[in-house]
Amino acid sequence: MILPDSLFILVLALATEAAFGYPNWLYTAIGHPVTWIGRLIKALDRGLNRDEWSFRHRRAVGILALLLLLAATGSAAWLLESLLLPIGGMGYAAIAVLASALLAQRSLHEHVAAVSKGLRDGGLDEGRRAVSMIVGRNPQSLDEAGVSRAAIESLAENFSDGIVAPAFWLGLGGLTGAALYKVANTADSMIGHRTPRHEAFGWAAARFDDLVNLPASRLTACLIIAAAALNRGASPRAALEAVRRDASHHRSPNAGWPEAAMAGALGLRLAGPRIYGDVRVEDRWMGNGRAEATAQDIERALALYRTACGLLFGLAAGLALLASLIGR
Repeated sequence: MILPDSLFILVLALATEAAFGYPNWLYTAIGHPVTWIGRLIKALDRGLNRDEWSFRHRRAVGILALLLLLAATGSAAWLLESLLLPIGGMGYAAIAVLASALLAQRSLHEHVAAVSKGLRDGGLDEGRRAVSMIVGRNPQSLDEAGVSRAAIESLAENFSDGIVAPAFWLGLGGLTGAALYKVANTADSMIGHRTPRHEAFGWAAARFDDLVNLPASRLTACLIIAAAALNRGASPRAALEAVRRDASHHRSPNAGWPEAAMAGALGLRLAGPRIYGDVRVEDRWMGNGRAEATAQDIERALALYRTACGLLFGLAAGLALLASLIGR
């Protein structure tokens, strides 16, 4: 697929997902591409990740598993593109609808907004229940400020790896590029953990996900900084300073960029020490503002997010137009 075509499909996919999301009835009927990928990852984990094998052997079969995942998903996506592109306009629209399932603008907004609503309407218990749907940390260890920070951190990080990254690879490589990215990101979320079972087997998935998220995490920080310039009460200067000062100190090579930008823009401190299950993780703070976040801060973060999504759409549309003009 040539670049003007993939960028045009990206614009259609972003608009489609923002307008309609992924309908619940469709999820109930057939699931979601991520759930299909997840089943394949689980099957490979059960079949290839043997406890009795050595660390080196398990890391080798983990590399093989990742290659199998990429080959299977990439082949399926490429075949769909090959069948639909020759149809013309309707084929392009069909690819855009398929690609929209790999984006999460609408669902991310809904899940984070549910945390704010839970805190306001149902208090801390309801806020904890809502935030447990989007973060892996122990919700019972969180007070209201912790719940609010967790929601904002999830919004920032998932804006990068759930929206900007698949959009980046969709614009660059069409449906196949976005599908390959989604495989890498899903594999990392399922097996890319430093646990006795997955430290070796998930090593390749974790490292590959770090690599493919590098450009999107930096782009996401730029979008948040730009959005801060357009949102009253947000500071683009503080966002830029937080990124320059703090992003590289995050334990993730990518998550620190959007989290630091969001923290600086809103005058907050995000990340820091957290509890996952019964394990306390000592992480650096992103931003140097106040740690006592509230439901109102979640709503401020959502306003910034909506602006950043609009900027992403505008960037995609501008690049599509430019590529079209150059290609004439």
